Amino acid sequence: MGKMEEVVNISSEMIVWSGLSTLALIALVFLIRVGLHHTLLKTTDISAENRRRWAVSIRNILLIIFILGMIFIWAPRLQTFAVSIFAVAVALVLATKELIACLSGSGLRVLTKAYALGDRIEIGGIRGNVVDHNALTTTILEIGPGQTSHQYTGRAMVIPNSLIFVHPITNETYTKKFRLHIVTVPLSTDDDWKTAERLLLQAAEEETAPYLEEARTYFKKLEGKFWLDAPSVEPRVTIQIPEPGRINLLLRIPCPTQYPSRLEQAILRKFLAEFQFTPRFSSQSADFR
Repeated sequence: MGKMEEVVNISSEMIVWSGLSTLALIALVFLIRVGLHHTLLKTTDISAENRRRWAVSIRNILLIIFILGMIFIWAPRLQTFAVSIFAVAVALVLATKELIACLSGSGLRVLTKAYALGDRIEIGGIRGNVVDHNALTTTILEIGPGQTSHQYTGRAMVIPNSLIFVHPITNETYTKKFRLHIVTVPLSTDDDWKTAERLLLQAAEEETAPYLEEARTYFKKLEGKFWLDAPSVEPRVTIQIPEPGRINLLLRIPCPTQYPSRLEQAILRKFLAEFQFTPRFSSQSADFR
């Protein structure tokens, strides 16, 4: 406490001294100006125009002297004040850096239109539908488990907006009304993959027929809005061989953005009702008696 009081007293004395020095400087400049002005008025061997020039020059010189004097008097105090303000500002930034990051993330979301209410996004391994967002946080109704599921888990995840700077954002509903959805059907090389491909494509065409034309028109409009080539909306199947002995049929279909799971289930059920998988037999050791 003693040292703190001593510092405060020294600071107060310096401020008082600076204030008195300022008053003395003002009085000195004022007296010099009045004296020189009075001298110019009494001088008769100089023309009025020259006297006016001298008066203006003296006024400007005295103003410069006054400004330099003020800087000389107050510069040490202003430097100390600036250092204190800077230290306080740094402390505030360090103490509130997370809040600042959240506010900055919210601003970035607004500027880039990364997502909005109702969008299905994934960020930092958290995937779900956005149900609320504010300046600091975003609330997501979680969907899972895994990346291919479309069912709510019943959990709400509140994430800070600062994650926008740390993790990439995947927006599964960027095209809003319709989207392209991938359905994976794993097969064995022993299965009749050609029949499976035909049945899967047939089921997809039947289920997507009611809104196929609407989806085609919608994606055509997006072509002009986002400057991209409109993708084909007809169901199509591509083949992958992820490892020896396995074949994956990848079905791509257009679907309403909010109901991919409903359409996927309808197609898979219709496909499984028609397709017969090749039975697998595993060798088991027999117990001979």
